[in-house]
Amino acid sequence: MSLAVTAHPAALRGEAAFQAQRRQRRLSSLLALAVLAVCLLLAARISEFYPASLAAGLPRVGEYFYKLLPSLQWHALLSGAGTEGSIAFWFYRLDDWAWLLLQTSQMAALATLAGAVVALLLAFPAARNVAPARWINIATRRGLEAARTVPEIVYALIFVWAFGVGPLAGILAIFIHTAGALGKLFSEVIENADLKPWEGLRASGANWAQACRYAILPQVMPNLISYALLRFEINVRGASVIGFVGAGGIGQELNLVISSNYYEEISAIIVLIVLAVVLIDMVSERLRHRVIGSAAEGH
Repeated sequence: MSLAVTAHPAALRGEAAFQAQRRQRRLSSLLALAVLAVCLLLAARISEFYPASLAAGLPRVGEYFYKLLPSLQWHALLSGAGTEGSIAFWFYRLDDWAWLLLQTSQMAALATLAGAVVALLLAFPAARNVAPARWINIATRRGLEAARTVPEIVYALIFVWAFGVGPLAGILAIFIHTAGALGKLFSEVIENADLKPWEGLRASGANWAQACRYAILPQVMPNLISYALLRFEINVRGASVIGFVGAGGIGQELNLVISSNYYEEISAIIVLIVLAVVLIDMVSERLRHRVIGSAAEGH
């Protein structure tokens, strides 16, 4: 005896609709990929990103990096600065470079601190949920966008022209860009805050500034500190780059040795910058985790 199982018409219609929707999604995905491929090809064409040019230039890149390798010799590796082939000979200007690295890190620290303070003050009117007025919110957000849109190196060029060669131009350039970048991040954190304490304080007679200080700031402070520390890491690297236009720090020295083709000095400075950034990243990461961990324990 055989049993015939017949599918319900509703089930058949549902399966047909599912398959049709599946085919539609696949078609949409293929169309999106095709559009993306066309956009990428167009972007490569406009920006002159040609595979032939890339293949021709890669060997020259390898040749340049080969020139940067120091001529270390195993038997003289730990000898003094007067012995060619030793590490000390490679880093023969370590005291000068260490001072410039310290100057670079201090530029980044001062600019980050000042930028974070300004960003904190502007983040509250830039946050849509606590802004005192719509026009203030719009004006503040557009100002923060303008501050972070212009690259730091452009600001540095302007301030070098205005204040002369030196760290001041670099500090001001990093400060403005940091205020714009952190202002956006801070305002987004504030927009995700719980507004019940805010509403309670406002209902009890607190003014806008008092509600920001006592209802919102304690909630978001750990995240704000975390973002500020992360920005400090970014600014250390940025301070090294803007030195190329005369804004002080180790970048100015690196630009000098690159233009003079002092290959071993270039590699020595790059190694020192990498080590300094790694050290700062490790310390900042530990501080961020401590701040976030303390906040989690508090909750």
